[in-house]
Amino acid sequence: MTVRVERTDEFDVEPAQLWAFIADPANRARAISVVESFSVDSADGRRCTWEVALPIPFLDRTTTVETYDRVRDPPTNVEFVGQSSVLDVTGRHEIGDRNGGSQLRSEFVVEGRLPGVERYFTRKLDDELENLRQAADRAFERESTEGSA
Repeated sequence: MTVRVERTDEFDVEPAQLWAFIADPANRARAISVVESFSVDSADGRRCTWEVALPIPFLDRTTTVETYDRVRDPPTNVEFVGQSSVLDVTGRHEIGDRNGGSQLRSEFVVEGRLPGVERYFTRKLDDELENLRQAADRAFERESTEGSA
């Protein structure tokens, strides 16, 4: 079974600023609640390894998810793929202009390989995209504060 969630968020920052945030795999990893730790594994920033802890029965360890940016089309589009023995994930982020700000259209697709993975993400995948939105808001708030100091 495949779980898919799409959402669109609006930000009061320029698209280039939103691109700088969303194109960074560390920012994306930090925002996902089940990612316990991660490492950016390539100089170009296209590969990132996540250690994921899913609160599902029969999985009492973290799972390593190897991710890489399959598409990077600055400053409008980034798509990443993550693969592990427990799940595969694809994330797509498209940035557009919005009346002096920007719009982020995100889609996450998770395919589980163990019982309970799809059920977990059916309930929680939109929450993970909300976490990403909140992380972006906090980053832009920090930049605004640092810029005015």
